[in-house]
Amino acid sequence: MRHALPPAFTAAVFALLLVFAALAGVAQPARTAVVLTLDGAVGPASADHLRRGLAAAQRDGATLVVLQIDTPGGLDSSMREIVRAITASPLPVLAWVGPAGARAASAGTFIVYASHLAAMAPGTNLGAATPVALAGPAPDERRAASAPEPSAAKATNDAVAYLRSLAELRGRNADWAERAVRDAASLPAAAALKAGVVEILADSVPALLAQADGRTVRLAAGDVRLQSAGLAVERRDADWRTRALNVITNPNLALILMAIGVYGLLFEFMSPGAVLPGVVGAICLLLGLYALSTLPISSAGAALLALGLALMVAEAFAPSFGVLGLGGAVAFVFGATLLIDTDAPQWEVSLPLVAGLALASAAAAVVVVRAALRVRRLRPHSGAQAMLDATARVLDWAGADGHVLVHGERWHAVADATLTPGDTVRVRAVDGLTLRVARNAAPSS
Repeated sequence: MRHALPPAFTAAVFALLLVFAALAGVAQPARTAVVLTLDGAVGPASADHLRRGLAAAQRDGATLVVLQIDTPGGLDSSMREIVRAITASPLPVLAWVGPAGARAASAGTFIVYASHLAAMAPGTNLGAATPVALAGPAPDERRAASAPEPSAAKATNDAVAYLRSLAELRGRNADWAERAVRDAASLPAAAALKAGVVEILADSVPALLAQADGRTVRLAAGDVRLQSAGLAVERRDADWRTRALNVITNPNLALILMAIGVYGLLFEFMSPGAVLPGVVGAICLLLGLYALSTLPISSAGAALLALGLALMVAEAFAPSFGVLGLGGAVAFVFGATLLIDTDAPQWEVSLPLVAGLALASAAAAVVVVRAALRVRRLRPHSGAQAMLDATARVLDWAGADGHVLVHGERWHAVADATLTPGDTVRVRAVDGLTLRVARNAAPSS
């Protein structure tokens, strides 16, 4: 005789089957490799883009990050910010110098060495990591020259120590890293692979992921074995914020924004209520100040620049016949030339632009001086000075005084001669509310 299963047991089995079916139907999250691009000079915008990109990749659960590099170098401060973000990243960062024709020069070499795994595409190169300020004469000339200055040696030794430390951290060729700094050495992709500077030679990101599969990299939390084969590739290009930052952090544009801002506020102060010059000037001035705050600024250059702008503004309010304006233009030129504290060619201030801004400021000063001289020669239109030598008509007269009509107003007047109503007189002096007048000289016959 068969025994029926208890209803409670049947319900429990059915519920368990439903749970298994639900779990089987849940799609597993896709494993992705996020590709961030470093294209162009290394600066505040690229550092911000990579730092936020690494944080977003971790937040979104990416498996690893591929940093695609093609850069001629850039600012030391921005490069160090990128290196710190890479070394602190909880996700593996794979640097790939590509595609063919790309390079990782100067600051790019430091970033490649800092990455957990380094790769290059055929037809690429890296190196030439000598600080630009030190890359003067050719090697033969340097050997024949006297010993370098202490400041140059200090900068060289600091860069060597930094790159060697990154090479030792990642187990790469530290001796070549030193030559890249001291002698501006450079290597093509195949030679870099042979010299132990990079680990992989790959012509594309999928090829890089395939070759990186199974390799072990060391993160801050410990060693991790990469499982990169078959990862979905997700490219994340620079957003509008990064593009805008990249535009305004150009030192030349920052100078233009500063000049527009100062003159916009100046016009607003000279013509209160115009509104538009003040609004545009304030926005441009704030953007210019923000751009300069992200760049390596020389304190002497910034002080001269501020002094130059202040003197040119002072010329408009206290005309000194060009002394303040021309002095401000000279200070502005020297300040703009010394403003950026780096010799990287990508961040140099354009001398033609500086000359143009200085000439425009000098022209504005000349206009102010001419206006002041023209006003100085004009006849006064109000006050006691405007009454002198004015023509008046006698209204009534008794003895030595009476009343005259001048500028449509009735004034008390005195004279040394007896006058009659209707006579035309000329004002010779103003004594309070009394005019001293004299009869017009009779025309000669």
